[in-house]
Amino acid sequence: MATLRLGDEAPNFIAQTTEGEIDFHQWLGEGWGVFFSHPADYTPVCTTELGATAKLKEAFSTRNVKVAALSVDSLESHKGWVSDINDTQNTQVDFPIIADEDKKVSALYDMIHPNADDKLTVRSVFIIGPDKKIKLMITYPASTGRNFNEILRVIDSLQLTAYQKVATPVNWNQGEDCVILPSISNEEADKLFPKGYKEVRPYLRLTPQPN
Repeated sequence: MATLRLGDEAPNFIAQTTEGEIDFHQWLGEGWGVFFSHPADYTPVCTTELGATAKLKEAFSTRNVKVAALSVDSLESHKGWVSDINDTQNTQVDFPIIADEDKKVSALYDMIHPNADDKLTVRSVFIIGPDKKIKLMITYPASTGRNFNEILRVIDSLQLTAYQKVATPVNWNQGEDCVILPSISNEEADKLFPKGYKEVRPYLRLTPQPN
């Protein structure tokens, strides 16, 4: 299969998970999704990552985001490992962890990078919109744990810019000034952004977050 790119439809699949069988697109419903892979069960970095994800349940929920993880280990292994995560990370994992022993889903999402490891998945992250299109992809090596605060920050930006004619500048966080799209004229900007804007350069106009 060709490599996935931004804007492609996220491939659908049916899989067994720690929360039962899911049809991925059906499970996502009309909301947003974060789909990420981890190299293996009972590994230290993954244990901290899945624990952190569980603790962010409310943060994801308020953003209408569902989360699913995957590795090439078995469902039985996943279920045993969840007990360890809950115990060591002081949390309760209640999002689906997909069992992908045959590597079919990993292949769909190009999660196995032979130059890194020809059997295990890298730390892939996909953010998927309500239209089932891929909005963001990040790939980490197995040795580096992900920053889930950054994933939440990106979701905030994606959800804002999907409905407002703005982009978010470097290091932007919820509530901070945004950049007016260059395609918007000053006349249009006057109407679209009643809070006003600052023109640093004709192509660089800052406005308070519109929503």
